[in-house]
Amino acid sequence: MSLDDETEVILQEATFGAGCFWCVEAVFERLDGVVDVSSGYSGGNSENPTYDEVCSGTTGHAEVIRILFNSEIITYEDLLKTFWLSHDPTTLNRQGGDVGSQYRSVIFHHSDEQKLMAKKIKLDLEKNEIFKEPIVTEISPLINYYSAENYHQNYYRLNSTAPYCVAVIKPKLEKFFSK
Repeated sequence: MSLDDETEVILQEATFGAGCFWCVEAVFERLDGVVDVSSGYSGGNSENPTYDEVCSGTTGHAEVIRILFNSEIITYEDLLKTFWLSHDPTTLNRQGGDVGSQYRSVIFHHSDEQKLMAKKIKLDLEKNEIFKEPIVTEISPLINYYSAENYHQNYYRLNSTAPYCVAVIKPKLEKFFSK
């Protein structure tokens, strides 16, 4: 919670996986109303996994981002629309060159309201044939979330000239925000 002009603002949470968390974090941290984005792991069986463990594909965890947002500025529905359109939700366990269940497309909902909204938008996208292939995005309750190591946080902002950032993240951002 924070105070804004003496009005109490309650922040809400959203958790999404859409491939490499560096890419996903870079998109969502640019949205008005998003207060914080952190990279982490969710959906698996092991406690406090490391990046190497998650990359092995044996933990069941996905690379995810946890978003804290002010719903008076940006709605969960707006976040979902960004989620759906900022990656390919039709590829199973892969985004671009990143392959494995840790890169799956997933929405970890925090409430029944979030679950219903995610399912509604998914059905609308399928009905309107927005994507040529079937959507494979998993919609599951958030059971666990573990923060990724510090060097993963704010990765693009702190490393924008690194080869992966220049070759993958920058073009993704330019394409998404040019729409």
